[in-house]
Amino acid sequence: MTRSTTVAPPRPEVVTEAIPRRRPGWVERATSTDHKSVGVLYVGTSLSFLTLAVVEFVLMRVQLIVAIPLALGLIGYIAPLQIGSRGVAFPRLNLLSFWLYLAGAVTVYGSFIYRPSEAGLAALPPLSDDVFSNTSGVDAWIVGAGLALLGFVCFAVNLVVTLHNMRSPGMAWRRMPLFSWAAALSGYLLLVIGPVMLAALTMLFIDRHYGGVFFNSGDGGAPLLYEHLAWFFFTGSYMLVLIVAGGVISDVLPTFARKPLFSHRGAMLSLLAIAALGPLAWMQNMYTAPIPLGFEIFAMLFALVLAVPIGLLIFNWIATLWGGTLHLRAAPLFALGAISSMTIGLGGELASSVLPVGWQLDNTTAAQGDTFAVLVGGGVLGGFAALHYWFPKLTGRTLGEGAGKIAFSAILVGVYVYALATFFAGLKAQPVDIYKYFAGNGLDGFNLVASIAGFVLAAGILLELANVAHSWGHGLRAGHDPWGAATLEWFALSPPPEHNFDVVPDVRSAEPLHDIRRAIRERTEGWQPPAPAKVPQAGAREAEPVSGDAPEGPSVA
Repeated sequence: MTRSTTVAPPRPEVVTEAIPRRRPGWVERATSTDHKSVGVLYVGTSLSFLTLAVVEFVLMRVQLIVAIPLALGLIGYIAPLQIGSRGVAFPRLNLLSFWLYLAGAVTVYGSFIYRPSEAGLAALPPLSDDVFSNTSGVDAWIVGAGLALLGFVCFAVNLVVTLHNMRSPGMAWRRMPLFSWAAALSGYLLLVIGPVMLAALTMLFIDRHYGGVFFNSGDGGAPLLYEHLAWFFFTGSYMLVLIVAGGVISDVLPTFARKPLFSHRGAMLSLLAIAALGPLAWMQNMYTAPIPLGFEIFAMLFALVLAVPIGLLIFNWIATLWGGTLHLRAAPLFALGAISSMTIGLGGELASSVLPVGWQLDNTTAAQGDTFAVLVGGGVLGGFAALHYWFPKLTGRTLGEGAGKIAFSAILVGVYVYALATFFAGLKAQPVDIYKYFAGNGLDGFNLVASIAGFVLAAGILLELANVAHSWGHGLRAGHDPWGAATLEWFALSPPPEHNFDVVPDVRSAEPLHDIRRAIRERTEGWQPPAPAKVPQAGAREAEPVSGDAPEGPSVA
């Protein structure tokens, strides 16, 4: 008797040696390459450093709060969801960008333990030369700023590739949500201005330690070259904050006004014009520098032309609200506050761009007050509008509305009063970057009012940060789509799973989620249950079919 044997076809075999032990939550968060996890790291770290900046503001009345990391964190979390992507193009590069930024920020803040930089915000030579600043504080600033910038450039590379190659079917550029469009423009802008500043910092470091002559005027260098490179970067960063704030406002207002944006394509073109024209006006900040008059006229013309797309964007927002039903939650309130604050600041910037006015107000607190209104309006008010709007997507909970509205009132009052007080002090020729002014010049009252406004502003920011910290684990639970918005991030769960979407929908318009709701509603309303089948009664006789008619089945006589 022959015994037959059956040979199973070769197949991969999965063997579990041991169940992997769950790592602590902070380890998972710190090592995860999921773009949502990296976005939360950016947001949390930026809010932590914002807290330190507020403390510095109270102690020293610092006039600048950096908002770029908060913008990048929200972009990294939300933009892939809005375009219907399951992830990002380079997840490890995305995680590396955060750790480079954190290393740079810690390096800069760590220098305060032993000796901070004494060369000012931009470390302009010759003040930053080793002759005048021979301490390690300037070196810490150069290394820290360089690491953070390198992280931002890595982030921009990942962002641009993701937005180009990983959009869902039908998500054409013209249909992209305004926040994702602003994210794409910000990525390209960072790829232009970031390497420029990295090159300037590298040359400055070589001058300080390796006998370079790039910016040493005594050896044939040009200190003015570093000023051009630095102001090109700072002006581009200023425009980046403005563009991201514009994207946030363009997504928030239509959602709470219950109507589409007045002109989606017009807003896209306005943001594109701001990104293209804004950095070219960098010499507006150098009116008192020894540069030819023709260059100053060139900068003035670009600054004046820039008023056109900004004005069209503001008109677009007003037209969107006109005739709508605005629900005054905290998110649209912060958005409206950002519009008003940026409008006032940009009006002052426009006046200062005219050469005779700029010659008088350059390097005074008047010009600084305008910049403060724009950056705080766009960076802080716009950033908090984004947090209130997308916080349910990040955590599944809502931010406190009452605390948010109180914080909004304090921040807005603080911004207005502080900007106006410093503006009038600048009209009396108070210079920037001073720690002491002489009495008897009529500046006492303005500086007292500015200091009080600084405390009010700081109190509002700290209240909102406390609101974020409390609501992260104790806020009211929100559904997956609490606002009834039109963009795809609300199609995912809240918070989203690691793969973002179980099913990535096809996109047919600039409001894909409204299209999905409409299709579901039409299918539900148009569907009717089938009629119940008639059961023949016992003993009933089938009717004969009428001549010329085909028999259709049994019927009850």
